[in-house]
Amino acid sequence: MDIDAIRKSYRRYAARYDLYFGAVFQPGRKAIVELMECQAGERILEVGVGTGLSLPLYPDHVQITGIDVSTDMLAKAHGRVQDQVLENVLLHEMDAEDMTFPDNSFDKVVAMYVASVVPNPKQLVAEMRRVCKPGGELFIVNHFLSRNRLLARVEKTIAPLSNLMGFHPDFELAAFVRETELNVVEQVPVNLLGYWTLLRAHNQKRGSSAEEAAYSPLRMVASR
Repeated sequence: MDIDAIRKSYRRYAARYDLYFGAVFQPGRKAIVELMECQAGERILEVGVGTGLSLPLYPDHVQITGIDVSTDMLAKAHGRVQDQVLENVLLHEMDAEDMTFPDNSFDKVVAMYVASVVPNPKQLVAEMRRVCKPGGELFIVNHFLSRNRLLARVEKTIAPLSNLMGFHPDFELAAFVRETELNVVEQVPVNLLGYWTLLRAHNQKRGSSAEEAAYSPLRMVASR
């Protein structure tokens, strides 16, 4: 999907997005914020913030910056921030694959239900890593191609409808991790039947071998 297709798709979704995708995806949003263990004073970036459904979940002792490429979705997020008086939240219209933030701007960077939407997931993660501090953490929750052969076949069959649906249903986890070189340290199934996956990754920047040695390998979690 290119940027224009994304904007068009989410222009259709914006008015009813919370109704369609609010409650069903909320367990994943709650799980990711809980796993983040936000510390006082941390700067958090959420890419693809959408209508801001996750924003009230963050503690008020951290500074949240949210970005989205969809004007329509972001308008809903602005309304939520005003209605709920979320004084620790800043919102910007911005392409997650070409962010204007300086390097090492944030302690933690989050992408909820975004990776299978953007045109270039590898570039998305590269930008997330760039703006995250060395030793910081990246958190991603997303649908990935099912390991169930029947479901995977269905997902591949409907993949040509990606522009209409607003995401790629045949998005493969192993390929995503390999191509983005994510240093995944934890993997958690979330939402209904564990059909979505939460990834926690250490932001290992090149040349920082000491930090890499301090981190544990991937930990699989059956349920949460």
